[in-house]
Amino acid sequence: MRQAILYRDEDGVWIAEVPSLPGCVSQGATQEDAIRNVTEAAELWIETMKELGRPVPQDDMSATVALLPLNVA
Repeated sequence: MRQAILYRDEDGVWIAEVPSLPGCVSQGATQEDAIRNVTEAAELWIETMKELGRPVPQDDMSATVALLPLNVA
């Protein structure tokens, strides 16, 4: 199991990132699309690392969402 972070960009597209797999990012018109796309990207990322004989990082499931007290006025 892997964690993904989802957020909307300035154009309203949903971005999904897998923090434990560096550079593994995808997008979609909806959250569901983004999750489906990043799942496929993560599977390919892992498959590629295995084919190259490189280690696949573990996901320690320790991601946290923090709210930042920023004033934008």
